[in-house]
Order: sequence, then structure tokens, then C-alpha cells
Amino acid sequence: MFDKTLAKLFGTKHDRSAKKLNPIIAEINRIEAEYQSLSDDELKAKTPEFKERLTKGETVDDILPEAFAVVKNTCRRLYGKDFEVRGHIQRWEMIPYDVQIIGGIILHQGKVAEMATGEGKTLVAAFPLYLNALEGKGCHLVTVNDYLAQRDAEWMGVIYKFLGLTVGVIISDQPPHIRREQYACDISYGTNNEFGFDYLRDNMSLSLQGVVQRGHHYAIVDEVDSVLIDEARTPLIISGPVEHSTQRYQEMKPSVSQLVKLQSQLVTRLADEIEAGLKDEKADQYEIGEKLLMGHRGFPKHRRMLKLAQEPSNVQLRQRVENDYLREKKLHELDERLYFSVDERSHIADLTDQGRIQLTKYHGGDPDLFILPDLPDEFAQIDANASLTPEQKAEAKAQAQDTYAKRSERVQNVSQLLRAYTLYEKDVEYVVQDGKVQIVDEFTGRILSGRRYSDGLHQAIEAKEGVRIEGETQTIATITLQNYFRLYKKLAGMTGT
Repeated sequence: MFDKTLAKLFGTKHDRSAKKLNPIIAEINRIEAEYQSLSDDELKAKTPEFKERLTKGETVDDILPEAFAVVKNTCRRLYGKDFEVRGHIQRWEMIPYDVQIIGGIILHQGKVAEMATGEGKTLVAAFPLYLNALEGKGCHLVTVNDYLAQRDAEWMGVIYKFLGLTVGVIISDQPPHIRREQYACDISYGTNNEFGFDYLRDNMSLSLQGVVQRGHHYAIVDEVDSVLIDEARTPLIISGPVEHSTQRYQEMKPSVSQLVKLQSQLVTRLADEIEAGLKDEKADQYEIGEKLLMGHRGFPKHRRMLKLAQEPSNVQLRQRVENDYLREKKLHELDERLYFSVDERSHIADLTDQGRIQLTKYHGGDPDLFILPDLPDEFAQIDANASLTPEQKAEAKAQAQDTYAKRSERVQNVSQLLRAYTLYEKDVEYVVQDGKVQIVDEFTGRILSGRRYSDGLHQAIEAKEGVRIEGETQTIATITLQNYFRLYKKLAGMTGT
């Protein structure tokens, strides 16, 4: 109630911010009224005039009212004219309202502008893009897909081209020399993935001739809440083939699938015990919490355990138990009651001693099969063995290294297979089409053709699904969207929510 009273007296933060911009809006409208008497050529001449003034020491903030007035007046001159956009004729019927100009100022300031669908976000972005492009360092408009990038570049390009600026669009499958040309334009439209992957490829380039981007001056991100919140930590990854692959996924699949089956049965029993405990008023609640945590770490996507874990009271109980175990550094004790543990946050799966013993039974009973030797210790013992000649010591060290490499590969294969079985579901994270595992974008639901998980995970999923195992890949370059957009000197965003 008190907050509502204050809002009525002093207005909301949005109202106060908009009120501060009213003098600038009035100045823009006054200048635009004067520009109506200019010829087309005189209005177009404003662009080189602004650029010259910037070189003489003025800032984009200094010329903002005049530049915005030029854009508004251009829209007025285009009114009623027909243009071809993506193969369709569209009539220009947009003269920006004051609220749209306010949105443009907000974007120029490097803030987020919230506009509902139909309020003309596309046109709003044209104001700060024109203004910041005058510095000659390039501006980027980041949209959600190739179609919108092409459409908006053509539609808003009518304004930019009228005023003497160049506009480009970066889409998938463009060769490097075309991409370089698009980035060289004053304003470039594209998707976050295209901008991000071009940055990674530029950093991998062995010469300047292979670089396509020219810097990160100013960007506006459309649907910024999706890109910088929902997908913020999503990594962009460029993978390449490994020189030598010694993967044993087919060999390890039968035993790992048996181990996963045993763990699934164990978690099912835990679910039975949890359900029984929840019905029993005398049951130890903390013990139920331990079983909830064990089930989560044992099989994060086990359907019955997921259903139990989603109950609000169970969420709090499991969290309390987990916090206790983390604080006391005893989480490993809980994990040892499982065959393997899965950390859903970090996407790591580790065998426990119980799991190693079980796997050993499937592979001849060698207790050291899944234990990595301590190379420094083994080398020290070899060096201390006076009965060995130098040649024998060298051969013994080589054998120790070979044993380490084979066991390391086996352990890594098991870990990736466990991830494939417990964290990656068919028709959710991936689909199988034409005998190939295809990754599904978790945000759009689209199939990411040609993309592969790295570090052997894709091969593990292929083994799990019984399709042909392709060549193993390794991560060559990676960056998250969040870290990529931090490269920009100034960043703004638009959202409809």
C-alpha cells in the first residue's frame, strides 16, 4: 500500500526516467520540424556532416538530437512508398512516435528497452544504430534467426541506405570473403551464434586475411532476456578431429549398460522407500532427505525420483541435506553407496569403488583395470631398481606410460558412457535420424545439423544408440554467449517481456 502511494505521488522509476528524457524528445521534434524544409540531398548531406563533427571532437551524445531527427524525418519522407522485403512488396507506413524515440535513447545509453509486441522494436533500433554507426567502427544488431536478420536488414536498410550508410547481414553458410564484406558495413545484422562462431574462427585464423570481424564497438541484442539470461552460459564450441583415437566405446558399452541398469534398480528401490517414508509419520525425515539426494546423484533423470524431487517440501529437504553434506565435506560418503555419481550441474559422472568392483567382474576380474597408476611413483621405483639396465628402465617407463594411457582412455570412455545414459535423453537432447545422432537446440527445439558433442560424448551417445560411431572430436575453441557479448564497448538489449 505504501509503495502504491509513493508511486502515485512521485511516479514509477520508469515514469521518472521517461520524464528526464522529455526535454531531449522536444529538441528532437523541434529539429525534425526544421528538417522538413530540406531537400532529400540536403538531408542526406547530414550524414557526412555528422561524421566530420565527430572527427573534430564532438561526441555521439552531442549530436544525438540532430541524428535522431534525421532518422525520424527520413521515415516521414519514406511514408507511402513501396519496397521489396524478402520477395514481398511492403509499404512504408511508419513515422516514429515519441515513445519509440525514447526507446532509441535508452538503447543508445547501453540499457535494456522493454517493448510489447507491435510497438515497433525493429524501428526503435534504427535510431541508435544510425547514431553509433557514424563513428565508423561498425554496429551489430543481434536477432534470433537468419530470417529475421535478413528481413530486418532489408526493411531497416531502406533508412540506412537513404542516409548513405551501408548495411550487411551475416547468415549461415556464407563464405569468409562474403562475411568480411558484411562486417565491413556500417551496420550488420545476424544471429548470436553467427557472431560468436565468427569470433572463435577469427581467433583460430593463422593470418589477418582469414579474419572477418573488425571489432566489437556497439551491439543491440533482440530478445535479450533469452540470449543473456536463458542462454547466457551456453557455450559455443568449435571441435576438430583428434590425431589418434583409441576409443573403446563398443567394448565398454555392454558392461556400462549393465551398471546403469543396476543403478536404475537401486534408485527405484530408493523411490519405493521414500514413498513409504513419506506416508509414515514416524519415519526419519533426514534419512528421507538422504535418499532423495542419493537418487538425484545416482540418476538425475529417473522419472519416479524426478516426480518425488519436484514436491516443494522434498526440494527443501534434499537441499538441506545436500548443504549439510557439502559443509561437512562428506558428499563422497553418500556417493559410495552408489555404483556411480552424477553431478547434474557440472555434467560429470564418476565411478565409485562399488562401481569399479562391479565393472571389473564384467572384464576378467582385474582389480586395477579402472585405476590409474601413479606414474611419478612408478618411475621412482623403476629408477631405484639397481638390477635394471638403462635400456630396461626406459622400456619399463614406456610400458608404464602405455598402461596409464590405456586405463585413462578406458576410464574416460566409461565416464562419457555414463553421461550418455544418465544425462542425455533421446528425443530431448538429441534425435536419431538416418542412422546419425543429431543435437537438438534446447531453447529453439531445432536440430543443429553438423554439430557434435566434443571429448568423446557424441561417440558415447552413438554407442548407446547402436549407430555407427563417427570419428572422435576435441574442443578447439569455445566461448559462452555471456563472455562473447562482454567484448563490446557498449551493449544494449530489447525485450518484449
